[in-house]
Amino acid sequence: MVAITGHMAEFRFFRPEAHNVFLVGDFNSWDSKMLPMVRTRDGHWFARVNLPAGDFRFRYRADDQWFIDYAAFGLETGPFGLDSVVHIQG
Repeated sequence: MVAITGHMAEFRFFRPEAHNVFLVGDFNSWDSKMLPMVRTRDGHWFARVNLPAGDFRFRYRADDQWFIDYAAFGLETGPFGLDSVVHIQG
C-alpha cells in the first residue's frame, strides 16, 4: 500500500515472517539494496521517499523474492514482469 502526502510517498508492505525487505524501483535505478524498509511490531514494513511529480514503477524485495503491490496506483508490464505504479501529482 502507498500513501501520498504532497511529494512524500509512504510505502507499506505486510510480510511478518520476512528478515529483510527493500523498496526497489525506477526512482532508485532498481538498486535492490539501496532502500531498506523498517519493520514495525505488527509485521508491516515501511519506507518513506520524497519523489518529484510523475509516475514511478516499483516492487518490494523480501528475503530475495520479488513482490508487487496490488493496492498501488496500478500495475504495468516491465522487462521482468508486472511492476506496481505510484503516481505523484505536480
